[in-house]
Amino acid sequence: MRAFVAAAIGLAAALALVFAITAFGAPEGKTSPKPLLTTAPSAPGQ
Repeated sequence: MRAFVAAAIGLAAALALVFAITAFGAPEGKTSPKPLLTTAPSAPGQ
């Protein structure tokens, strides 16, 4: 019985957090104009 209560409280807290974030909207920000320069690892044995 305690497990069900704990699960219900956790689910309610998670839903409240999701609804709060949704209500406030996405944070303002901007992306970098420079692309990320990454390289693929070399194949094994080379």
